[in-house]
Amino acid sequence: MRVALFLTCVNDTLYPDTGKAVVKLLTRLGVDVDFPVAQTCCGQAHYNTGYRHEAEPLARHFAEVFGAYDAIVTPSGSCGAMVRELYPRMGERARAEGRGGALADVLAPVVPKTYELTEFLVDVLGVTDVGAFYPHKVTYHPTCHGLRGLGLGERPRRLLEAVKGLELVELPGAEECCGFGGTFALKNADVSAAMGVDKVRNAESTGAEVLCAADNSCLMHLGGTMARLRTGMRPVHIAEILASTEEEPAV
Repeated sequence: MRVALFLTCVNDTLYPDTGKAVVKLLTRLGVDVDFPVAQTCCGQAHYNTGYRHEAEPLARHFAEVFGAYDAIVTPSGSCGAMVRELYPRMGERARAEGRGGALADVLAPVVPKTYELTEFLVDVLGVTDVGAFYPHKVTYHPTCHGLRGLGLGERPRRLLEAVKGLELVELPGAEECCGFGGTFALKNADVSAAMGVDKVRNAESTGAEVLCAADNSCLMHLGGTMARLRTGMRPVHIAEILASTEEEPAV
């Protein structure tokens, strides 16, 4: 099985340790992971901001870079949802505009083999206990794209529940948006900040040391909110928790 890591822009630029954790985790599980260096943005920021045509060359490039792999794994629910949900729409919209089916044909092969990390672990590898050790009290925030776009459901929780030493506590209002939403946080800053405060206060009420999610863009937003509120909590991507072991514990 040829597996490629689609790291995403945010992780590549700001959270490279998440990418390292994915490679460490999958390698431990016997997966040979490749990192195609030609990968770029998937076009999500362009598409969501209304620049649909400008996103098309990025989508084509994604298909060219990752097309030969058997599976494409990403530690980002939002970018995973871009490929799975919006690439097919881009192709059909191009067809409806009279530009033919070429774009849809190029994008179609990569759509079904793109997986968010927890999907790949549970659905493809068939594991929930990945041999992780993380002796901390953790609460989990299901991000919007993962929850509503990809339908991750209980997969992340099942993985966290199997981690040795980890105490998982329920997050009040877990399914409420944290307020990030990419450009929403810029265009509606006051609303975004208020939503972030609500989410962090709910997390703080659990007594958890760590707020975990499967998308670093939301954790970036919440981490900034935590810092401003001086909660003492830490935002941690689920990949870093699952990669932690007794022999090589995460910080």
